[in-house]
Amino acid sequence: MSLELSPQARDALGAWLETARALKGQSENTEKAYRADVIEFIAFMVTYHGEPKGLGALSRISVTDMRAWMASLRQGGASPRSMARKLSSVKSFYRWLSEREGFEPTAVLSARAPKFEKKLPRPLNEDAARAMIDSVGDQGRAGWIGARDAAVVTLLYGSGLRISEALGLTGTDLPLGASLRILGKGGKERVVPVLPVARDAVERYIRLCPHEMTADAPVFRGLRGGALSPRAVQKVTEAARMQLGLPATATPHAMRHSFATHLLAAGGDLRAIQELLGHASLSTTQAYTSVDEVHLMKVYEAAHPKAR
Repeated sequence: MSLELSPQARDALGAWLETARALKGQSENTEKAYRADVIEFIAFMVTYHGEPKGLGALSRISVTDMRAWMASLRQGGASPRSMARKLSSVKSFYRWLSEREGFEPTAVLSARAPKFEKKLPRPLNEDAARAMIDSVGDQGRAGWIGARDAAVVTLLYGSGLRISEALGLTGTDLPLGASLRILGKGGKERVVPVLPVARDAVERYIRLCPHEMTADAPVFRGLRGGALSPRAVQKVTEAARMQLGLPATATPHAMRHSFATHLLAAGGDLRAIQELLGHASLSTTQAYTSVDEVHLMKVYEAAHPKAR
């Protein structure tokens, strides 16, 4: 359907996204999701009321309207997690819009998101993480490709990098030292350690790589010399996990989860792990404490005489 959005409402949406980008440093993908969520909300209201939604109409959204929208999402098959995200986007837009336009946003802000269970991280155990790195290095068709894949996955596990952060490294980051400055989500900068084994893996790859390492070029290259895609890393880890008989949750991102979980299990400080991962909120990092508790209970139940 075509969205009958007034120029004023369209300008407001653009201004809100621009403000959010400037204040929070949101990624392009986050901005696209916010835009889509708010436009989807307004599109529903256009259909529901049968009239275009200018700023005046947006300021008169009622509790009944919100309930109708949430019901339509549920009927459309949206998961509780997806509904919660969409509602969060709409609320964020309305907080900003109500301050700018001077109306009361209670009907929108009082809407409650459906409850859902937060997914716990799915880390690998230490032996599986090491086996994944070794197996990934054996998957490549050429020697330098195997060295490249092993270097990427070693960085994910050894430094807790997101796959986008590892693939975002350029020649200016070389040679790797004992630490690496990373610009992560939301423009948040952090310093992560680079273990000798990770430095060695990257250096071996660079020695074998047939493509020139210039300052502005990506460190990790595809077969023809372009930037390596995340999908290529996902495919090689998928082949490795199948070879090792690991579950489908053994993904590149699971290596980052493993980094955090193994640090925590070894007595790492939660705040320090938060900084290393680049989490904006400690509550995100605290998910790893739940994972560790599950592991400890399994050990207890297996080992303690009274638990049997």
